Amino acid sequence: MIKENLEAVRDKVKDATLRANRNESDVTLIAVSKTKPVELIQEAYDLGQRDFGENKVQEITEKYPVLPKDIKWHLIGHLQTNKVKYIIDKVAMIHSVDSLKLAKEISRQAVSHNVCMDILIEVNVAEEESKFGVSVADAPALCEEIAALDGIRIRGLMTVAPFVNDPEQNRAVFCTLRQLLVDIDSKNIDNVVMDCLSMGMSGDYQVAIEEGATFVRVGTSIFGERDYNKRN
Repeated sequence: MIKENLEAVRDKVKDATLRANRNESDVTLIAVSKTKPVELIQEAYDLGQRDFGENKVQEITEKYPVLPKDIKWHLIGHLQTNKVKYIIDKVAMIHSVDSLKLAKEISRQAVSHNVCMDILIEVNVAEEESKFGVSVADAPALCEEIAALDGIRIRGLMTVAPFVNDPEQNRAVFCTLRQLLVDIDSKNIDNVVMDCLSMGMSGDYQVAIEEGATFVRVGTSIFGERDYNKRN
């Protein structure tokens, strides 16, 4: 199942890049493995997948020691400040930074562990009350504040778009995030390299790619429906 699913997703990623006249190498597929056992992750790894996304710190700390060390782990879920210390030396990127308080703790832990952590600023483009993220209006100022911190490098923006039946409904969300990235990049803020857009999931990643996504976070289309009964 994993082989067929992964091949299908990769084909759709390629098709979307062709439609957008982009290079396939410009888009990184993150296999979202939350709630999934290490056996399935290993299976995807054996098929060449190297980037995996997790929502919870606990799952990364459990899976990290028993899976290949060249996996690039992405923390894509909401991160509490008191849990930063557990993943600071395990993840390649934190996609969900939405406050100066969280950034300061990431900075403190990064300096302590002698690492430079790549982060994305999470933006709640659709302004959904149920979602985390800074507003579009507040994102530039937050970038400027965080950019002054040691041990952190802002690489771009992330959003979790609304769940919709028609992926076209989210095109405006992705377009807004891309324009915000361009606007922030034009400010030439020190320590801010706006080259990453993390947007698009199983239902709408092709539209996200067409609108400039460099990371797409795909779980269900690769691993199947999640079983939340397996984990708390």
